[in-house]
Amino acid sequence: MTDKISERIPSAERREQILEAASRVFGERGYFGATTDQIAKAAGISQPYVVRMFGGKENLFVGVLTRSLDRLLVAFTETIAQWKADGSPAATDPGYPIGKNPKHGEIGRRLGLAYVNLIEDRGLLLSLMQAFSMGQDPSIGAKARGGFLTIYRLLREEAGFDPEEARGFLAEGMLLNTLLGLRLTDDYGKDDAATELIECTFRTKLQLVLEVQGDEGERA
Repeated sequence: MTDKISERIPSAERREQILEAASRVFGERGYFGATTDQIAKAAGISQPYVVRMFGGKENLFVGVLTRSLDRLLVAFTETIAQWKADGSPAATDPGYPIGKNPKHGEIGRRLGLAYVNLIEDRGLLLSLMQAFSMGQDPSIGAKARGGFLTIYRLLREEAGFDPEEARGFLAEGMLLNTLLGLRLTDDYGKDDAATELIECTFRTKLQLVLEVQGDEGERA
């Protein structure tokens, strides 16, 4: 896409186009391995156009982080709202316990499924993991810490988790991100330990995860 054509696209749409591409590139290459030129090519826009809109790689990464956190919070908020609308039902599957409260086991299961569904937005979860490893950066670190605590507060105040339940849920989410970052799915069906851990972690969403990571491997 040329800049002349892209100028005809509404600004919000152009911004989302760039952020979506940047999310994939940052997720695959990390903050330090990615360049604005790679992101521009992935978005089909010239590198000067990207810099003109975002002002540089750090601002662009903060934009990706903001987009990722917003989508995660929307997914969690909608999931909690639907759970409450359903009467806050208790867990029906003992395979998804969160703490000792069966009610929280059910909302934990629903939130876990909502989290895994975000893998379809390629790069979103991996770009979050990149951000969470950059606590030393004054700008990115502050934004990442604030977003992480916002998620924690949502689990405590809206989902009703106690501190230990919230900790367990967040820990499982970080495990999920680690498995995606390692591309452990490449060893699925080849290594017994990898297969067992992957099946235990992704459960009913395993096929989705295998398809998405398989597509990413082909593109790489």
